[in-house]
Amino acid sequence: MAAAPLRVLACGDVEGRLETLFGRVRAIQGKSGRFDMLLCVGNFFASTSETEWAEYRTGAKKAPIPTYVLGANDQETAHYFPDISGCELAENITYLGRRGLYSGTSGLQIAYLSGTESQDEPAPAHSFSAKDVAELKTSLLSTPNFKGVDILLTSPWPRDVGTFANSAGEIDTKKCGSKLVSDLAASLKPRYHFAALKKAYYERLPYRNHTVLQETPQHVSRFIALADVGNATKKKYLYAFSIVPMSLMDPAELVKQPQDVTENPYRKSQTEAQKTKPPLCAEEEPACQFFFDLNKHRGTKRPLDGKEGGNSQPKQARKPPQPTGPCWFCLASPEVEKHLVVSIGTHCYLALAKGGLLPDHVLILPIGHYQSVVDLSAEVVEEVTKYKSALKEFFRSKGKRYVLFERNYRSQHLQLQVAQPGTPYFYVELDTGEKLFHRIRGRFPLHFGREVLASEALLALPQRADWRRCAAERAEEAAQARAFRRDFQPFDFTLRD
Repeated sequence: MAAAPLRVLACGDVEGRLETLFGRVRAIQGKSGRFDMLLCVGNFFASTSETEWAEYRTGAKKAPIPTYVLGANDQETAHYFPDISGCELAENITYLGRRGLYSGTSGLQIAYLSGTESQDEPAPAHSFSAKDVAELKTSLLSTPNFKGVDILLTSPWPRDVGTFANSAGEIDTKKCGSKLVSDLAASLKPRYHFAALKKAYYERLPYRNHTVLQETPQHVSRFIALADVGNATKKKYLYAFSIVPMSLMDPAELVKQPQDVTENPYRKSQTEAQKTKPPLCAEEEPACQFFFDLNKHRGTKRPLDGKEGGNSQPKQARKPPQPTGPCWFCLASPEVEKHLVVSIGTHCYLALAKGGLLPDHVLILPIGHYQSVVDLSAEVVEEVTKYKSALKEFFRSKGKRYVLFERNYRSQHLQLQVAQPGTPYFYVELDTGEKLFHRIRGRFPLHFGREVLASEALLALPQRADWRRCAAERAEEAAQARAFRRDFQPFDFTLRD
């Protein structure tokens, strides 16, 4: 039987506005039912908090929910936290401490780091240093079979959190935030990371904690920055979510990847260190944007069921070549028109063709850079086959048939199938299972497959033989992709449990 999820509230800078905060919490619980805990990041107190706080400190008033807070971020409020190792400040209000791991009876693991970054050693009581972060990392990473933590609480944002992601608005994530917090988040791999201090709400697209095609899939991380309580501009300062502790989850369920997942924003330094090595795929390029224009609630990637090990196990007979120029099909590339993407698996993805012959003209593409099917590892070939089967059933449900073809000639990135590596060829596969193969020995029409299908003998659409004459406006393309994604959903194996 699956474990019951915990219901959690997270809050930004309270700044002493306890009545506003707890009044809002009571209203939420009255409407949505009871939550298990409230986690507060940023400035819990302000320099003018004493009058309102005294009612809670003396027991005249009580927090409506178990509340856990981080420590001071400035000298003025440090006196509110008498014990740096953590203590109960008032009934139902607990100061977690300077740094550490909170693990309740539920099994939920919450890592926390109080204060702001300091270059001084030792750091002031309201700050943390590189030594503090190193000691916290060591204490957790030394745990046997460490996979990550459920939640990470810090007051500062992590530096560079916006890399590969949706815009953080007026917050420049390349200049603001803490590099030490980035390092901590990269190491602890929190499923949720909350921060504050910028008086802004920002929910970053989830990011992955593994390198596609090189490492065993891991859970994704979500970063959420919250605004200050009761702010005049109505920015979001409370975030509600449900979570099952990592230790109680099915491993396959834990590593499912949402369709809007991006590359890890903190791996820039690791990428720099690997520049001397030939990259396995385009995802390693640090300048590449990697997010998808898909609805957040749709779709998950299927896990590898533990079959993919570490870097010591070869994934293919030889490494795929680097693109000789910008590649329009590597999913990590900024050249990809991501509004055309309709499904994403673990190794491959499905996208509408640019200027397609028909509205349901789609491409099966590997996520990494491969020139042809003969360069693919067994796992990627297996997923290509799954997409082919799913598309066959999809088109059959609509009373249609498909023709599948690949040209390995003057092309950089596989757009579908077979032969000895490096050999130019043209390949056709019918939905009956019949396969046609032609080895190219000289010049060959680049758009041969499309021209044949568009001819009067087949689709009778000669005016659509050239894709460049068929390209639509971006809004129309996005609408076609949404329609295809909706219709294809019952057949999409990446959405199944």
